[in-house]
Amino acid sequence: MPGRLVATVLGTPDPPALAAFYRDLLGWEITSSEPQWARLRHPDDDRPGLSFQLERDHTRPVWPQHPGSQQMQAHLDVQVDDLEAETARAVRLGATVEGHQPQPDGVRVIRDPHGHLICLFLQGF
Repeated sequence: MPGRLVATVLGTPDPPALAAFYRDLLGWEITSSEPQWARLRHPDDDRPGLSFQLERDHTRPVWPQHPGSQQMQAHLDVQVDDLEAETARAVRLGATVEGHQPQPDGVRVIRDPHGHLICLFLQGF
């Protein structure tokens, strides 16, 4: 039997704080929250979800990437209905908008409060 993806795990200096950001961004539920580990799940489906582990020496990736810098290992894609409104809401929650936007018409590259990259995108893009 093939394996089953159960979660994406993001390293962060503050797992509970980052879980709270994603709870508000996605409308998901925090199922556990401790100083070293937090979990977040969709209210109607337990898996896959997002988990957050303590990394005291977390380094934000460089965007756009260039040789010799902390490379982006992964990013999250979040589909939205209204790109401008959801970008503004993410910023109110603590995200920042990146200056480099390779697809400015239907995708917005943002960072969560701890530096992980997220692409907000319109359906069909």
